[in-house]
Amino acid sequence: MPWLQIRTHATPEYVPQLEDTLLECGAMVVTFEDVNDDPVYEPELNTTPLWNHTKITGLFEADADVDSIKPILEETAKRLGLHLDFKIEILEDKDWEREWMDSYHPIQFGERLWVCPSWREVPDPKAVTLMLDPGLAFGTGTHPTTALCLQWLDSIDCNNKTIIDYGCGSGILGIAGLLLGASNMIGIDIDPQAVEATQANADRNNIDSSRLEVKLPPYESDLQAEIVVANILAGPLAQLAPTISELVAPDGQLALSGILSSQSNEVIDAYTPWFTIDSITEHEEWVRIVATKN
Repeated sequence: MPWLQIRTHATPEYVPQLEDTLLECGAMVVTFEDVNDDPVYEPELNTTPLWNHTKITGLFEADADVDSIKPILEETAKRLGLHLDFKIEILEDKDWEREWMDSYHPIQFGERLWVCPSWREVPDPKAVTLMLDPGLAFGTGTHPTTALCLQWLDSIDCNNKTIIDYGCGSGILGIAGLLLGASNMIGIDIDPQAVEATQANADRNNIDSSRLEVKLPPYESDLQAEIVVANILAGPLAQLAPTISELVAPDGQLALSGILSSQSNEVIDAYTPWFTIDSITEHEEWVRIVATKN
């Protein structure tokens, strides 16, 4: 069946009151979107900041009484001292699951590696293919930072090496390393959901359980690997530099991403006491830093 949506724009301080009013009027769900492409990259812990200009959308059943809802919304806006335009639209019914699935396609990274959702055909049966469906944990290959790390893994020799995926999320980077020849992988994350997602994705790719270990901190102090990837955010990467550096074996390789180009110097400075920087690669304003342990 079709749906009815009511949309408006507001600054963050007014969003909660408008959300409450939409829900009180019978909205089944209220969503927030960025109006001006003004992303929030690193919110403070335990905060959920909104954008400076936020689009608020309430979704109603098609037979909702617009004539009674609109005056209530206008009264709320007046009470807040706002002059808001409430746009009312009919939203056509769709097979939303199919729509979502159709937006994900196999993607190639480097020369050998493909990431493919389970409902798509593998493009090249001879290639190294990681089967991965979008889920609750970060990492499907579509974000530039994940892509940068996957391209790097495809370009190096992973054979018979241990790989640590720090902040593993979906496990995409560590599992890619295993498929590219690494002997074993250790995933580390603070989110129990990431641990479950990594294990599930390893099972989907027929990874033997003896080659995979996923951990929540704390972990053993002598843990080290020849290859370490950490695709998180610039702030945590800089703060965790001593911790992450300890995970890299002497002469081992480290790839860091989740870094905006404007933040790269801060991260480089944090790691130069232990590493020689080998390369800095930029893609869509995001950066990958590759270094070798001294």
